Amino acid sequence: MDPEEIKNRYFLQLAYKGTNFHGWQVQPGKVTVQGEITRALSTALKEEITVTGAGRTDTGVHARYYIAHFDSRQKGLEKDDKLLYSLNSILPADIAVYRIISVPHTAHARFDALSRTYQYFITTQKDPFSQETAYLYHVELDVPLMNRACRILKQYRDFASFSKVNTEVKTFHCNIMEAKWTQKGRQYVFTIRADRFLRNMVRAIVGTMMEVGEKKTGLEDFRQIIETRDRSAAGKSAPAHGLFLTDIKYPAHIL
Repeated sequence: MDPEEIKNRYFLQLAYKGTNFHGWQVQPGKVTVQGEITRALSTALKEEITVTGAGRTDTGVHARYYIAHFDSRQKGLEKDDKLLYSLNSILPADIAVYRIISVPHTAHARFDALSRTYQYFITTQKDPFSQETAYLYHVELDVPLMNRACRILKQYRDFASFSKVNTEVKTFHCNIMEAKWTQKGRQYVFTIRADRFLRNMVRAIVGTMMEVGEKKTGLEDFRQIIETRDRSAAGKSAPAHGLFLTDIKYPAHIL
């Protein structure tokens, strides 16, 4: 598509269950969410579409709220209910598009995001209906202690200790705005909101904090783990299937 022909930019609000996908980003020979969205849009609009997402999610990670953007020659797509129906008919059952939103042509799903919120779900009781969306873990966790670790976490900006090694990022700095654990019955939920996240960061934090909750790692040890800036010092990453992207915030003039 000639770049000069592109005059209309749209945001897509969607959700997906990540179990059957190799993450968001297109990979050769792999089924990905980005690949399925691109195929569906190109088919429905009968033009070659490029889709840009708000960020990567790893294999098996879910999104209750996700934003992507695309450009089209066609105007008024945000008002086209038939297009929404068509997209959801083409897409597999584990991806759903909820809204098409007209945005300024400079709006960017990834770079304009002000914050992202993730939640991690742990259950202590076997449940056939949550085996792909919550981590089954039978050990009781100390929620007040893990919340004290959350307060320590928010005192820092450099989270190299919770990042995959050999990544191409220029900085390991993130501004964590919220981090907390809650418990309801047999379920533990970790909620974290930040301006950006490193690869594998949330799962590494969860895995390390679970060791705090089991009293295998003390609070001062947790602080030392952050300060070492060494991934090998932190705990194991929690499994992908318990992790959800649940919210993304944008400036009011965009969304």
